[in-house]
Amino acid sequence: QLLVEMDGFDGHEGIIIIAATNRPDVLDNALLRPGRFDRQVVIDLPDLEGREAILKVHAKKIKLSEEVELKSLARATAGFSGADLANLLNEGALIAARRRKKAVEPIDLDDAREKISFGRERRRVMDDEDRKIIAYHEAGHAIVQAKIDDGLLPIHKVTIIPRGQSLGSTMFTPKKDILNHSKRRVLNQVCCAMGGRAAEEIEIGDVTSGAAGDIRMATNIARSMVCDWGMSELGMISFGDKQDQVFLGKELSRAQNYSEETARKIDFAIKEIIDQQYDRAKQILLDNIDALHASANALLEFETIEGKHVHEILEHGKIISEIVKSPEPNTEDTEPDAEEEKAKDSTEKKSDPLEPGTEAIGAPA
Repeated sequence: QLLVEMDGFDGHEGIIIIAATNRPDVLDNALLRPGRFDRQVVIDLPDLEGREAILKVHAKKIKLSEEVELKSLARATAGFSGADLANLLNEGALIAARRRKKAVEPIDLDDAREKISFGRERRRVMDDEDRKIIAYHEAGHAIVQAKIDDGLLPIHKVTIIPRGQSLGSTMFTPKKDILNHSKRRVLNQVCCAMGGRAAEEIEIGDVTSGAAGDIRMATNIARSMVCDWGMSELGMISFGDKQDQVFLGKELSRAQNYSEETARKIDFAIKEIIDQQYDRAKQILLDNIDALHASANALLEFETIEGKHVHEILEHGKIISEIVKSPEPNTEDTEPDAEEEKAKDSTEKKSDPLEPGTEAIGAPA
């Protein structure tokens, strides 16, 4: 019916038909023939300049304090869509209103971004042993990342306050939009992911289930290195064809078009990458054991510290600058709503282990 109606228009009337889809691969080829939908424009997520421009538009409706820098906010929101940015400012305004402020301050927008990206804080009672394990787990991530970071993925914040599905988290904010990933950088991400488990083994002499998400992320990255990016001893070969038809009710899968012997080599290469980076993370923590203890103790005392505090501990052995804490949330601020549950579900379905945006590594609940 659509094709018949399109063919019925007068070719000289200057009528243009525009349509949108997020699944062009499942469209009937008849729709894409010349004279029909024969021009395709890909609308990607906004870059740094685009995010800043979008923020300026939505910021006109909100009273911001003079301390708010939209360029810095745009830099901290890589991977956000236009709707996400609008929601960020609205959420920041709501938080500021609950705190009886006359203008939205940077800390309000910071809390709003964390809420959107990682979920609301969930204040739950934990015994001293659990808090200690989580503190060392997150301190392990933070120390490793602080030592290996090349400046593009600095630590934003480390917390042992449960947020979303995590009991604690170490958050990073990219300095710029990362379009390509070098082998060194992805190995660093695997190493950082292993920092939590390594810290547990060093401090308590045992390991916990808290590293499940870290292991999953490290495995996904290592598998992509071996099967997609040619970053292993198996060479520049692509193994398996990805079938990512998740919108059609199918699971994201990888068709195995290689022998069982090759599959064993792939598994060995993946394990070797993870084992090497685990040993590397453990050695980094052993070389900086005093900083590990100091960071964990700071988390036990303050619950949340910033990336600059981790670097101060590494350089001076203690925190020097002031620790700014967000006001205690109200009860309604700690209960997830339907929108957050939807966002959580979509986050769990992401397949790209290196999708751009604010990232977090943490211990799952």
